[in-house]
Amino acid sequence: MIRPFAKPDSPTRAQVLALLRRGQMTVEELAQAIGVTDNAVRLHLTALERDGLARATGVRREGTVGKPATLYGVSPEAEAAFSKAYEPVLTTLLVTLGGRLDQRELSEILRDVGRQLAATAVSSDSSLEQKVQAAAAVLDSLGADTEVEQGSGGSFVVRGFACPLSRSVAQCPPLCGAVEELVAGITKAKVQERCDRSSTPRCSFLVTPRVRRKP
Repeated sequence: MIRPFAKPDSPTRAQVLALLRRGQMTVEELAQAIGVTDNAVRLHLTALERDGLARATGVRREGTVGKPATLYGVSPEAEAAFSKAYEPVLTTLLVTLGGRLDQRELSEILRDVGRQLAATAVSSDSSLEQKVQAAAAVLDSLGADTEVEQGSGGSFVVRGFACPLSRSVAQCPPLCGAVEELVAGITKAKVQERCDRSSTPRCSFLVTPRVRRKP
């Protein structure tokens, strides 16, 4: 599952992270570079490791005497969290595709993206409510901030208080179809997108059980 990465919540922690992005360093090297104690650096590294932003990458031995020093670096998965290029590139790509494809073709491509994202997201033996909760968790990990409400007839509503793709959706509304297919793929149910595309976009999806046809 896609996991959100927390931003450093202190200036010193941000300094530690900035140094690690430039290369692997030991606790002592970090402490000297920032001007704090080794113990302070260890506390910040513990928090960064907890948030998935940093990790131990190896050891460095100085000479033949003494314990080797642990090297720390930025986790590979976290590098993407620092980039600000994804949203403008995605939006420009969608606008370009929209200029070259008709609405039906663009919509089908985006829905196929959603289906591929959902391919192996949850096991088939979960209840519908569990699947809906799993879908909401995936949307939360993307930045949607959702809650699940139970509706009538065994249905559920996944209601978001934000849209992680708001700027791109403003330029390309069919992008919501990709998220609809993502939710449908995870829940294995019928999903109807009811997103709010006003000045404050919010995600909303109605999930209803699929009716099994009698043989």
